[in-house]
Amino acid sequence: MTVYVDDPARLGESRLSDGRTLGWAEWGPSDGTPVLLCPGAATSRWLGFGAGAVEARGVRLVSVDRPGLGVSTPAPGHTFSDFAGDIRQLCELRGLGRPAIVGNSQGAPFALACAQEGIASALAIVSGADEVAAPEFAPALAADLRGLVERAVCDPAGAEEFFAGFTAAAMWDMVMAGSPACDLAVYQEPGFAGAYRRALDEGFAQGAAGYARDTVLAMGRWPLALDRITVPVDIWYGERDTSHSPDNGALLATRVPGAEHRVVPGTGGALLWTHAEPVLAALLAKVTTGR
Repeated sequence: MTVYVDDPARLGESRLSDGRTLGWAEWGPSDGTPVLLCPGAATSRWLGFGAGAVEARGVRLVSVDRPGLGVSTPAPGHTFSDFAGDIRQLCELRGLGRPAIVGNSQGAPFALACAQEGIASALAIVSGADEVAAPEFAPALAADLRGLVERAVCDPAGAEEFFAGFTAAAMWDMVMAGSPACDLAVYQEPGFAGAYRRALDEGFAQGAAGYARDTVLAMGRWPLALDRITVPVDIWYGERDTSHSPDNGALLATRVPGAEHRVVPGTGGALLWTHAEPVLAALLAKVTTGR
């Protein structure tokens, strides 16, 4: 039986300079190569990836609860830049140096912000939420999504209030309803489903305000200078991914200098778990060579 995730080896919380705390979880050897995960929408630090591969590759995988999710202190009105500042502090506190960073799903723009700020040594965007508010995508968006995007851009406070009504159960139902069969085979596997639902429950443990803020940031226009990213970048999408990017990251790859765009046939949005080994192998090669 395929094992997609396992429980963290270490859990903790780190106090930032303003008194807030960030919750984190780690897998793999404590002296391994640091790889920091910016996880997907509303999931807590508990949902990692690369069961077996992390240990085999000597990776110290660190997943972080964004503000208001899991055990991390809420930070109303926080921005991508604020998050990058939090991660800079966490790296100093936890001795991570300049880690490689993985941004999955809604964690993608947060990971890009860290790369823009010079915090990452290399970056992998895996099934990343794309900038759906970019004008190039407007004709490709379904009417309901286009309406939410327009609200996030024109009325961010109202959009945030709307998303604050979500629950862990609603998120699970939305993902199950919108995923192709190849992804459901992963998400509904008992071990993964239990870990995913636990991460969602923890993500909403303080309410939905953290998720709502993240969603408005991710769904609006990104105030990121992607052309300023100088570290090596891989952009991964599954060919059958129907929910993260209208063009499977093709436009995004042109906006990040030197990015390698990889579309994997026969797979969907669960790519981080089905292809953890090649994702990590490519990322670690970039850390080693700098390209």
